[in-house]
Amino acid sequence: MSKTKNINRRTFLGQASCAAIGSTTFLSTLLNLNALNASAGYNSPSGYKALVCILLAGGNDSFNMLVPRGISEHQQYQTVRSTLALDRNSLLSLQGGMNNGRELGLHPVLPNLQSLYNQDKLAFVANVGSLVEPVSLSSYNASSVKLPLGLFSHVDEVAHWQTATPDKRGRLGWAGRMADILCTMNTNQSISMNLSLSGTNLFQTGNTVAPFTLTKNGSIGINRYEASNPFDMIKAAALDSLFDSGYANLYDQTFNNILGQSQESHLKYQTAISNTSPLTTTFSPDNPLALDLKVAAQTIAARSELGMTRQVFFINYHGWDHHDEVLNNQINMLGVLDEALGQFHAATVELGVENDVTSFTISDFGRTLTSNGNGSDHAWGGNHFVLGGAVNGGQIYGQYPDLNLGNPLDVGRGRLIPTTASDEYFAEIALWFGVPKSELDMVLPNIHTFFPPSSSSPPLGFLLNSI
Repeated sequence: MSKTKNINRRTFLGQASCAAIGSTTFLSTLLNLNALNASAGYNSPSGYKALVCILLAGGNDSFNMLVPRGISEHQQYQTVRSTLALDRNSLLSLQGGMNNGRELGLHPVLPNLQSLYNQDKLAFVANVGSLVEPVSLSSYNASSVKLPLGLFSHVDEVAHWQTATPDKRGRLGWAGRMADILCTMNTNQSISMNLSLSGTNLFQTGNTVAPFTLTKNGSIGINRYEASNPFDMIKAAALDSLFDSGYANLYDQTFNNILGQSQESHLKYQTAISNTSPLTTTFSPDNPLALDLKVAAQTIAARSELGMTRQVFFINYHGWDHHDEVLNNQINMLGVLDEALGQFHAATVELGVENDVTSFTISDFGRTLTSNGNGSDHAWGGNHFVLGGAVNGGQIYGQYPDLNLGNPLDVGRGRLIPTTASDEYFAEIALWFGVPKSELDMVLPNIHTFFPPSSSSPPLGFLLNSI
């Protein structure tokens, strides 16, 4: 019986998803059918730059990451946090760690971040959150202000941090829109500017660009395709024959083209990595975040071989929804974060790109200052940090808030209204990365509400030469 040519889209996608190819690269190519041949035609200044976005998915309790250390401020913190409060004597000191008249310190398992801050390589941004427009307590209580859709919801808020469109449920991420503008800076258009260590994601998805997915083992091609034993070599020859075949059915031919393109991209990536000297920096083998960052560092090391002058990495370090056992969980998870970032920064120094690589955190939201017993619940504003040689470090940007209940930012239980919009945070990063001021609102549609792109001053100032 001849093979039918009447295959519908649903059947095609079902067959594609069941294909036993074991390839992260396949999915990357599927998402990039139009991406890698498209461009916005923008040519920005030369020179290499990379961003590393770490999503602390679940909502990091960041007022136990950056903590009041002054005597009276810590007493206030201890009163409101109750069973969640850290002992003042355990906090790590920050040189000149003052903000809004408050002395601040770090969680005791963050010695690498402390050291990098004290070397002016790391900065904190206080009380950041998604906003549609500026909010006051009175406007919030009167319901006279636009609020992010699904405020306090994981699904909505983690999407808002990735899309920078909290007034709508968008399908594009701000790193995706940024890559739409800048992707032609890379001479290699077979591998996306956006590289994900966490699969497909909203943050890196643009109109024409989608992420190239990697794993802790790098790029993964078709199972056994690179094997050397005779049986698998026969399989590889059969696959080559399939790639060279033509099909009358559009879906069959498209699938075949995607499969071939994905394997070609994978091989180009693997060749570039193999032609690059291995790193001497040690990454802890039992630290999952460190292993992701090791792949990012190896890919940065291969930037010339890959033909890339711009790279954006995304890592989802999840598990921060600590409604229970927040103290014990943070000891472990903040410790993993601290160790991994210390090693990654050392790798950028080894590669001579310390000033060209900027790492930063995002998270769903901050958490309630009040305890629910052993944990904290969903809130709004939170604290984040930015790391790299281009960071105007050793400072805390934004406004670290009062932590007493009933303060002018408290909408209940210590859910704090953000005093810095995530748009301002993102704008600083996007401008440093090379997005022209004239295109900033293409990346961040709501930026005019919080920052005029034509300004001669930077949005916040935590990156050197951001404008």
